[in-house]
Order: sequence, then structure tokens, then C-alpha cells
Amino acid sequence: MARSKYKPDWELKVKRSKSGLGLFTCEEIPRDKVVAEYFGEIISSDEADRRGGKYLFEISSRRTIDGSARINKARYINHSCRPNCETDVISGKVFIFAKRKIREGEELTYDYGKEYWKEYIGPKLCRCDKCNEKKSDSKNNRS
Repeated sequence: MARSKYKPDWELKVKRSKSGLGLFTCEEIPRDKVVAEYFGEIISSDEADRRGGKYLFEISSRRTIDGSARINKARYINHSCRPNCETDVISGKVFIFAKRKIREGEELTYDYGKEYWKEYIGPKLCRCDKCNEKKSDSKNNRS
């Protein structure tokens, strides 16, 4: 398995969140800074299709990172439709950047994208704050 050579400048902690386990920052992170690297075994797209699983991150049409190893803290970054982070593939590596200033103690999130939801979860099961607000509003409007 490929290990990350990137050492974050931030202390990050895995703990319980609304979506199971999540990754939280222990200090403020400025906008546009690298928060973490998503790393793991680099496998072919065919192997990724064979394995399946929710910790796969496609880096090209032929290569995918299997980030299922627990040493990869970035695997604990949950989805949000209103994320505070975004991903970027640079030279075959996946980096997670802060989209805005992230407050100390805040859960790190990024948008997993439509393909992930279509294939693995389904849009009605999203538990992010934005979607929970919509669900709550629609329930209140029915009353």
C-alpha cells in the first residue's frame, strides 16, 4: 500500500459524527490550505470494479485509489452538499483543500459527487446538514 509522504500542518482527529465516524480539525485551518492527502493502494479501474467498496477514489479513467486502510485519516472525511473542503488530483495524488476558513472542532467534509450517490447510496439517504434542513422543511410544510 502506498503511504502518504505528506505531513499535514494540522492536528486532525477521528471521532463520532452524525454520519458515523468523521474527521475533525483540532485547530483553525485557513482557506485554500491542504488539509490532508487521500492515499492508499493504487489499483486498476477493473480491480476497483471487482472490489467495490466505499473508499475508492478514481484518479483517472484507468486508476483508482483504494483508501480503505485505517491509516488513511482522509477516508473519514464525510460527504456534504455544502462542504468545507474540496479535492484535487495533482500528479496522481489526491489532496483535500479547505474551501473556506475551517473553525477549530469543525468536521471536515467534501462533496462525493453524483456518481458516488447514484452507485452506492442514493440521494434520499444523504445525512448532511443541507439535506437534513430540506427534509425538515418538507416535513414542516406537510403539517
